[in-house]
Order: sequence, then C-alpha cells, then structure tokens
Amino acid sequence: MPTPQFEHALRVRYHETDSQGIVYHARYLEYLDVAMTEYFRDLGWSYPQLRAAGCDPSLVRTTLEFKRPAAFDEEIAIRVAATRVGTSSFTLGFQVRRAGDAELLLVAETVYVNFDPANRHARPLPDAVRARLAGAIGDALQVPVA
Repeated sequence: MPTPQFEHALRVRYHETDSQGIVYHARYLEYLDVAMTEYFRDLGWSYPQLRAAGCDPSLVRTTLEFKRPAAFDEEIAIRVAATRVGTSSFTLGFQVRRAGDAELLLVAETVYVNFDPANRHARPLPDAVRARLAGAIGDALQVPVA
C-alpha cells in the first residue's frame, strides 16, 4: 500500500540562485516537477513506465505560496502527497522545508490532467494509476494557514 506522503531531498545548486544566493522563484517549479517524478517512482512507476501505462500527466494549474527563502548549498526536503484524484486528473500538495530545522519554505498545489498525446484531449487515468493515487490520499500534508 502506498504511503500517504513522500519526501525527496535535494541540495540547492549555485546556478539555481540569484545574485544574493537565494533560490530564484521559478526554480521551485522545477523542484516540484522533480519531486512529482520521484513520487511516481515511489508509487511504482518511472516516468517512461507511467507513459507506457497510458498516463501522460500535463500540468494545468499551480499555486505557490512562498514562506521563507532557501539559499545556495542548503539541503531542502520536498514533501508530496496526493490530495485529490478524479477521472482524468489528480492534484498533488507540496511542502518545501529546510532540512535540519524543517522550517516551512513553500506550500504548493499542482493539478495535472491525463492527456492523450494523439489528440491532446483529456482521457481517463489508467485504473491502476487512479487506484494507487487514491490509496495514497491522506491528511499527511496539513499546511499551516498564514
């Protein structure tokens, strides 16, 4: 059975920062994408396997709430959990925390739609993917309200 929450760690690299050594805001979208890919690997599918199974998730909406900055060479932990699973879409919740003191840096939510690559229309999620995601939904990412 999948766990309700997954965590992926990474270290902030120099080229991801601005002139003050702070992570450039757009880089967080890359971090979320990496964490989503690793989350699916944890659920049992590499990205190529996921596509071969009939799931080609495309990002349709992202919300980001910046809490605190991350800096060059800091290790951060990206927590991921499925928060909603529909017929052809799913929503993931994210928290980015500073490793060590677990200070909350960013809260995000992403919505993905499973598209048919032939016609770029939404198509139902494969049953196995939908079931695995639905089984992983939990309240593991309770996000503090600012």
